[in-house]
This record gives sequence, structure tokens and C-alpha cells, in this order.
Amino acid sequence: MIISFKYKVKISSYFCSMETNRQKKIAGVIQKDLVDVLQHAAQEGMKGVIISVTKVIVTSDLSDAKVYLSIFPTNKSEALIKGISSNTALIKHELAQRTKHQLRRMPELTFYLDDSLDYIENIDQSLRGDVDDPIKNPDILSKRDKR
Repeated sequence: MIISFKYKVKISSYFCSMETNRQKKIAGVIQKDLVDVLQHAAQEGMKGVIISVTKVIVTSDLSDAKVYLSIFPTNKSEALIKGISSNTALIKHELAQRTKHQLRRMPELTFYLDDSLDYIENIDQSLRGDVDDPIKNPDILSKRDKR
């Protein structure tokens, strides 16, 4: 009896971590409409800024949504994330108006900066040799972060 109980716990914890079709559909709806809302706001107030919603992850109880944003140019990204986070209530209201026939309840939105493109760019620069090479110039080793 104890062995079967342990086996059931492992199975249930495995299935809880998977994303359901409903979560995927809600994330897709939020992502599509959030792109429209943020692009419209960027066109009105900030010229030359591109905001992309790279991923939306909805929790299993559909109450929270993590929204990952990629912002170009990257030098304005921190300020824009703070501005977007401070206007979460207005963004949530606009999304609720757009999705009122698709969603019963709008999840709480939390915005994060998606810096994966910057990370890929740094790897490409390293592979091309655009970054200082410590083998060719050992003096730069003292300047690097030691973690």
C-alpha cells in the first residue's frame, strides 16, 4: 500500500508541471491582444521603439500570467519595463475589454524583460572574436568580473 501511494504522488507531481491546452490558449489570446495594446501605446508616445511580447505563461489556476517583453532599442528597456509595470492596471483593463467574450476573468499580469536576444548577440560576438580575447591580451583578465 505504501509503495502505490509513493507512485501516485510522483505521477501527480509530473502532470501538474505540464501546461494544459487551456493555459496555452489563454496565453495565446493574451499575447495576441497585448501586442496590439503595447504597440498602440508605443506609437502614440514613443517613436522608434519596438515592443515584442515573446512569451506569456499562465499559471494552472489561470490567476497569474507572466509576460516576457523584448524591447528595441535595448538602452530604453529598463525604463519601459518600469513604466509598463506601473501601468499594469490600465493594460489589464484594456485587455479585459478586448477579451471579454473569450475570457471570464483576466489574470494578474507580471512583466519581465526578455533579454535572450542580447544573450545570443553576446555569444555571436564571442564566437566571431569581436570581444577582447584574454589569450591574446592577458591584461584584460584583471578587468573582468570574478564571480
